[in-house]
Amino acid sequence: MDTLPEMLSMLLDGAVDVLDISEDLREVAVSAYEEVGAWLAERGNPGCRIYPQGSFLLGTVVRPGTPRGDYDIDLVIWLLLARESITQNDLKERIGGLLADYRQWKADQGHADGPDSIESRRRCWTLGYKGFHLDVLPVIPDDEHPPTGVLLTDENLFRWQHSDPIGYAAWFKARSETVRQFVAKRHASVADVPTWQTRTPLQRVVQILKWHCMITFAADLDNRPPSILLTTLAGRAYDGESDLFTAVRVVLDNMTQFVERRGDEWWVPNPAHEQENFTDKWNDYPERRKAFYHWYDQITITMNDLAGMEGKGLDAVYSRLIETFDREPVTKSCLRYTAEMNKKQLRMGATGLLTASASATGPRVRQHTFDGHGHLSRS
Repeated sequence: MDTLPEMLSMLLDGAVDVLDISEDLREVAVSAYEEVGAWLAERGNPGCRIYPQGSFLLGTVVRPGTPRGDYDIDLVIWLLLARESITQNDLKERIGGLLADYRQWKADQGHADGPDSIESRRRCWTLGYKGFHLDVLPVIPDDEHPPTGVLLTDENLFRWQHSDPIGYAAWFKARSETVRQFVAKRHASVADVPTWQTRTPLQRVVQILKWHCMITFAADLDNRPPSILLTTLAGRAYDGESDLFTAVRVVLDNMTQFVERRGDEWWVPNPAHEQENFTDKWNDYPERRKAFYHWYDQITITMNDLAGMEGKGLDAVYSRLIETFDREPVTKSCLRYTAEMNKKQLRMGATGLLTASASATGPRVRQHTFDGHGHLSRS
């Protein structure tokens, strides 16, 4: 029989797997942004590059709990331009004009796979597609932070903003790498294990945190902690645990110690670029810091409750999970888990192993049938 941490790890892993982006949709999204990038490179600037950033690059995508449930896919459009040669506004408008031209070109060609919409946002342009949207962030090189630092636009701020998506992704990958090597050994080669197919415990921890956060702030998006903040604190706090539930609890135990106080300001620096502060808004909007710690307290209570359910059984664990998390993915995960339990019991029974160990470990375990409503019938 599985221990409680093992069971919780499998249930949580299965639930966020339901919320993860499918291989088919991922391929559609990659095809879409590669075509956008090629089109822009031909018509916009010979030094133009486009590449993913954020959760799509990190392997921590979670389906939003919105009516449409569209996935957010963050992209960078990098132009080889000097800071002195262009203003923030001109860069933003230049990329917006090119994206509008691209959308029109797709329509003129009669292609049905083009973006349905284009919308300007504070830092980026959003292209809407069926099932996902691309948030396209215009950037130029940051000569003060080579080789991967960038400067980005922000309609609400006068100065160029610093960032380093490529450097950040390298840092996050390094934090995950030890356990990924263990996972990769079970496959023929590392090439057979793309990051979007096999998630490490750290990737799953981030997905769980983001999922809980999206639920908590479904009606208060302005105060929802940004995903990059949760990802950074989780990456800092993660200590190489291979068991998912244990990893979640270790991260929660340690993550708040990486929130710094620098003079009168709250700081969580980008590990790849110290000038980027992921809690800069806390200094202008104190309520956002309070909201973060409220969320933190709630998810910590949930995980502590689950850790105390030794011997309570799957019924009780399921009921506690759906008090906090969405019923659909939790139910699907529980159904998968009970199916695996039943298969394991059948295999053990066929070999005689279950009967041989029953006298030492207790009575024979009966077959389970989970009905998806918080009830577990036993035959």
